[in-house]
Amino acid sequence: MIIGIIGSGNIGSTVARLAVASGHDVIISHSRGPESLRDLVAALGAHARAGTAEQAARDGDIVLIAIPFRDRAALFQSGIDLRGKVVVDAMNAYNADFTLMDLKGMGSSEIVAQELPGARVVKAFNTLYSKTLASAARPKGSTERIVLPVASDDADAKRIVSNFIDSIGYDPLDDGSLVDGRRQQPETALYNKPLSVRQAQALMGSVRS
Repeated sequence: MIIGIIGSGNIGSTVARLAVASGHDVIISHSRGPESLRDLVAALGAHARAGTAEQAARDGDIVLIAIPFRDRAALFQSGIDLRGKVVVDAMNAYNADFTLMDLKGMGSSEIVAQELPGARVVKAFNTLYSKTLASAARPKGSTERIVLPVASDDADAKRIVSNFIDSIGYDPLDDGSLVDGRRQQPETALYNKPLSVRQAQALMGSVRS
């Protein structure tokens, strides 16, 4: 599988490392251009290459967007074509001073889906700090595995992303629709908590009740 990654910060570069270590190919991009990623790509090895955001979007079987949520307009209005693509929103709605943006009761991925008509939007990879994400991967069947929640209105896109999550050492947790994915946002039930499937399901049940 080819993972296109737009954004090479803490989350983008961590997912790139996990993907390459699990046998996937990666195209990673940065707003400063492919040349700025020379050292990162060299460290990642032969399964990774630097590209533009357009190349990551075009060639990725999954396209992970891992840029500041407040900066998304420049990307979305650049002419990038994400129609029909499985787009993973790994963004969290923070202001520059790390206060939370007022989304008027919506989830960030609901907004992304509105702004990217035709994209198959999935909310995932936004709940764990990058250091946890980098270190907590475990083999399939391990009792120490923790979850990465996955929310989407597209069942097949959710399946594709869930399989990728499983392949890199985490248990995918079906968190329902994009509306349900509000549970994954900062200061909510599933955010920044290293949970087993059972623990996460119990938390989700308490939120629903």
